[in-house]
Amino acid sequence: MFEAEVAVLGGGAAGLSLAHRLAGHVRGLRTPTVVLVDAPPGPLRAPRRTWCFWEPGHGRFDAALTASWEHLRVRPPTGGPIEGDLAPLRYKMIRSDDFEGLVGRDLARSPNVRRLEAAVETVEDVEGGARVRVRSADGATRVLTARWVFDSRPPGSLPAARTTLLQHFHGWFVRTARPVFDPGTVDLMDFRTPQPADGLSFGYVLPVGPHEALVEYTEFSPRALTAGGYEAAVRHYVDDVLRLGDTQVLSTETGVIPMTDAPMPRQVGASVFRIGAAGGATRPSTGYTFAGLQRQTRSVAAALRRGQRPVPPPAHSARSRAMDAVLLRALATGRVDGPALFCRLFARVPAPRLLRFLDGRTRLREDLAVGLRTPVGPMLRSALELPLLPRRPFD
Repeated sequence: MFEAEVAVLGGGAAGLSLAHRLAGHVRGLRTPTVVLVDAPPGPLRAPRRTWCFWEPGHGRFDAALTASWEHLRVRPPTGGPIEGDLAPLRYKMIRSDDFEGLVGRDLARSPNVRRLEAAVETVEDVEGGARVRVRSADGATRVLTARWVFDSRPPGSLPAARTTLLQHFHGWFVRTARPVFDPGTVDLMDFRTPQPADGLSFGYVLPVGPHEALVEYTEFSPRALTAGGYEAAVRHYVDDVLRLGDTQVLSTETGVIPMTDAPMPRQVGASVFRIGAAGGATRPSTGYTFAGLQRQTRSVAAALRRGQRPVPPPAHSARSRAMDAVLLRALATGRVDGPALFCRLFARVPAPRLLRFLDGRTRLREDLAVGLRTPVGPMLRSALELPLLPRRPFD
């Protein structure tokens, strides 16, 4: 049995980010003792993945970036592309291995952070804090007591919601025989893919050089595909849409991100909180999570260092979540044409402003201006019916 002021459960982006923000001394502030509990290699550990986000200028984790871009492109189902400059923003890609390496090196030098490789079995409130029971790879059971526990592990199930779609994707890191990619431009949404009966689909191209890129097929729809379905979809996009020619697949990634208007609880005990995707850091309308979890962990770390109650804040404002609920309902009912909607927004709203809107960083008047560039009738109908809809479990 051992003790710490802070226990962080899960070694993904949220858990590592919080531990990183708490590592080391900051003059004039507290230095809490921290234990980061990460699952041993196996099914409980998250697979390798890629995170993307946008921010102005230099960022905290730039040393681990795979690539970044100042120009984006959106391709309608037919016709010419829509292009835009992102300045002062940059669209950034970071791979989990590189992120873990950067953070891990800093944590190894930290005098107040300890790492523990074990599977979490139970978490319970006790007087003055919480108790975490873990089991290491050799089968040994340990008990950790902490004043505060921050759980970043994926929840076992989603809360009841009025609307839930899945953003599910499969991607290939490819190398081509000829230089086919523009390293300065990210293809954010390429709607020249076959559209599903329910929802929408698009291609996504993140070039890291003239010969290499991450190429993904993505759907917003109620159900994930089979492994064969994803392979066929990416192959069609690579061969028939992009026409890349001779291509070597270096690695792959697959993921499923819930896009839901369900309220995600951030506090599940007197001393136990959820952070990251488990704590509502995912933006429901886009599936982006990395920027939201950075806002959460920054706030939590600041509160802990000041000796305050470290309740994770909402990663997205109530107004942003309300707008997301309307959009999800409009997409789920088929009232709006998804490709047409997103192409219209990128064509009519400057790219930096639209990305700030998608990150919840715009003012009310800017939100209204963006809203007026959507199909107002179907969106208004979706907004009016939301209060009447029951919340149901996602199955």
